[in-house]
Formats: sequence, C-alpha cells, structure tokens
Amino acid sequence: MGCNYYCHSISQRLPRFISYTPIPIPSLRSPISPFRRRQLRSFAISAAGGSSFTWNDVLQLPESPQNDSSTLSAFFDKIKLCNRNLEKQSEFMPFVMEDQTIGYVHHVFADYLKPFQNVFIFPQNNSSQYCTLHPNLRTPEDRTKAVANVVKSLGELIPGIRNELYPVVSSFGEPVFFSLERAAAPYYGIKAYGIHMSGYVEKNDQKFLWLAKRSATKSTYPGMLDHLVAGGLPHGISCWENVVKECKEEAGIPRSISRQAVPVGAVSYVDIEGYRMKRDVLFCYDLKLPAEGFAPRNEDGEVESFRLVPVTQVANVIRSTSFFKANCNLVIIHFLFRHGYIRPEEFGYLRLLQSLTSGCCS
Repeated sequence: MGCNYYCHSISQRLPRFISYTPIPIPSLRSPISPFRRRQLRSFAISAAGGSSFTWNDVLQLPESPQNDSSTLSAFFDKIKLCNRNLEKQSEFMPFVMEDQTIGYVHHVFADYLKPFQNVFIFPQNNSSQYCTLHPNLRTPEDRTKAVANVVKSLGELIPGIRNELYPVVSSFGEPVFFSLERAAAPYYGIKAYGIHMSGYVEKNDQKFLWLAKRSATKSTYPGMLDHLVAGGLPHGISCWENVVKECKEEAGIPRSISRQAVPVGAVSYVDIEGYRMKRDVLFCYDLKLPAEGFAPRNEDGEVESFRLVPVTQVANVIRSTSFFKANCNLVIIHFLFRHGYIRPEEFGYLRLLQSLTSGCCS
C-alpha cells in the first residue's frame, strides 16, 4: 500500500546558475533508438502488476502438508521473486555523491540523462564511468529541484508520479543528499525504505493475521493481498511516526492502539527489471490487536476489504499462490520465523533466514 504522506509541491524553477542545455528533451526526441525507447516504456508498464481472485480463493485453498519437503523451497521461490536478475548488476553504473554510492543507473537510461548537462555528469574513474550531480548543485534543496525538473521532463518514461519525496542517503540515518520523487527511485537505483506492520490476533490458542486486499483501482498491484498496514518512508518522518500515521489512514487504527506496535527487524531485497534497480529495506513491526471488538476500516481508499486469516493458512497462500504483493511475502516469512512457524529442524532454515536480507540492509 502506498504511503500518502505528500510533501509540498516542488518548484520547477531551477537555481539561477542552472540552465538546461538546448538539447531536445530525451522523452520526446532521444538519441536512443525508437526500439529502445519502446522497450524502456514496456518495462515501466510491467511494474504495475496485478491479479484477480476472491477471498473465497484465499480461504478455501487446500492446505499443504506441513512436513512436505518442498515447504521451505516454496518460500525460497517467493524470495527469489523479489531478487530477480541479480546477474545484470554489471549493466548499471554507480550513482555517486561525495565519494559515497547512493544508487545505480543503467547505462542505457544514463543516455536519457546526459543531455541534462547542468544536472547530471558522467566522469571516468579507473576506466569506469559513474553518474553524479553537477558540482554547482551545492545544497540538498538545489539538487532536489534540479533532479525534479529532469524527472518531469522525462515524462512517460517514469510513470506513476506521486509528488511524494524519498530521502536520498548512502545508508539509513545518514545525511540526506537530496530528495527524489518516489516513482523515480528505481530508475536511479536509490535505496528506499518502508514499513510493514503485521496486525495479528490470538484466540483459541491460534494466531490470525489481518490481511488487506488492495483496491482494484490502485496503480500498482491492484487487487492483490497486502499487509494490514504498509507504506514507504518519505522524507521528514520517522519509522514509528509513519506506522502510526499509516495505521490510521489504512486501517482506522487509533493512536491509542497503534502506539503499541513493536519493531521486530527488517528485510531487504534487490530487484532488477529492465533499467530499474529497486533496492528496498522494509522495517517490520508487529501489533497484537484485540480478539474481539476490533475490525479494520480503510480511510484512504487504497484497500478494497480486510479479512482475518489463520497464520497457517496465510503461510499456505504464500507457498501455493501469487496472491500477495511480492514484498509482503518476505515480511510474512519473517513473521513465521519469529512466531515459531518455521523451525530450525527444517532443512534450509538458516539459508532461508539469511536470504530475507539479500539486499544491502543498511
């Protein structure tokens, strides 16, 4: 579920010393061949995803045998789904600021950026090219405005603009170099952070998870299963504040309850698709909810409906279907470890646990 934290509109006027070179806007007349331009657009469109199923399909799914030797194998498959095409990392060049790598840009996508000569430059380092911002862009504010202008100029090559800014940092908690439109983050290989909260209930010696089914009108992963609460971590808000805010917007959970959410770790992944490198770190939270007298209600229009599902059945859905938004699988597998549903006696236990942080978790 997307985070609805909207930042103030970015002025599209660049600082006075920045001028866009009189080269045709890449999204309209690019030195890249028409075939490659169509290819880039098709990669962008494919990111939307989507699925069609009902809650009955979820709740009536036949249960897999608990001692099936393929149990963990199915979980590995879901983790691989979030870590696709890692062998293609060599197709990307580092995006560097102040001698620190902040992202990765595909060599072909870089050709769309090169005409913006007063924003992006491409020096050589030990015979290898890298991307950085023009040295005249000295402040985070100047960089944010300049890059926002480029993102706007690229138009349909970066779909799904949300006017929501992500902080660009080398590692979590480090100084912010600039802020970048959320939809553009994978095209620059920027590490993005988010929160996923598992809302669970205990009754009759059994645990249940509240699941959300995304709205069919969502621009990304419409109609798929999601966590009770999840969202990106935008600029200027802490993880805990984001959890509380998203709890209210996405599930109608009052602060008196949401403030009891407990941080329980993180998962990470690197997903390469075309010219996009999605590097995500998801902070995981647990919230034990009342067994009686509580039902989530969506307040931002992003959720179609909720259901309370036994944890064992949720695990079965992950193993047997593609109903969940892909990164939710990682967080729920993390939950299964912590709540004892995956045990050390199962072959591959440690390898599966380690694979939940396949990305750079920093």
